[in-house]
Amino acid sequence: MESLLYSFLAGVSTVLGAVVIVVFGRPGPKLLSALLGFAAGVMLALSFFDLMPEALENGSVLIASVGFLLGAGIMYTLDRFIPHAHMSTDQHLALEAMPQSSVAKRDLLRAGYLVFFGLALHNLPEGLAIGAGVEASPELGLYVAIAIALHNIPEGIAAAGILRAGGLSAARVLLLTLVIGLMTPLGALIGLAFFRISPLFIAAGMAFAGGAMVYIASDELIPQANKLNSHVSIGGLIAGLILVFAMTG
Repeated sequence: MESLLYSFLAGVSTVLGAVVIVVFGRPGPKLLSALLGFAAGVMLALSFFDLMPEALENGSVLIASVGFLLGAGIMYTLDRFIPHAHMSTDQHLALEAMPQSSVAKRDLLRAGYLVFFGLALHNLPEGLAIGAGVEASPELGLYVAIAIALHNIPEGIAAAGILRAGGLSAARVLLLTLVIGLMTPLGALIGLAFFRISPLFIAAGMAFAGGAMVYIASDELIPQANKLNSHVSIGGLIAGLILVFAMTG
């Protein structure tokens, strides 16, 4: 029950990003940079201070290594073949400069729907990661869920920004981002079915979560944060690392 609750809350944080777009418009680069950097720091700290040690304690070096590589590999595969959304300076400028013709809006809307499907698929393994954390301890599961929630808010901003620029109504944008978010508890539910088979699946699942989060932090969050504001992003990264170290130390 806890993994479903945590994964639901983490997933629907995507809607918070959409609410920001609908109510306030696109936030400034510095704020986004700080949020992305902070989320990256939290994810890296959780992966190496909690998830990987727990995976070793419940399994072996081999199982932890395979699980870690599988988590990173699946996220790489999704990024390689499925459209994904990033809120960078380039996207800010592109949306602001986009002519508001019917053809331009149609193209943006098509891109927005592709991003919608991409984010929905990306959220499945994130639910698995939360489920694996909960299996280790409810507290660790909560930390993983918070880290993923922080990551999902900028994704919601990116997706909603494209869809709104494509002419979609605020209500439909909020509905689509909610659907994206609900894929996270679905992933957690799938994970529960596997984790109950054997304790080895729990160890592999925790390592999987670590690999997925390290990939997300290094491939998505840190590069995007640096593009927006490198100094602010480093501050956010350090704050995230120190916060998790203090909470789990």
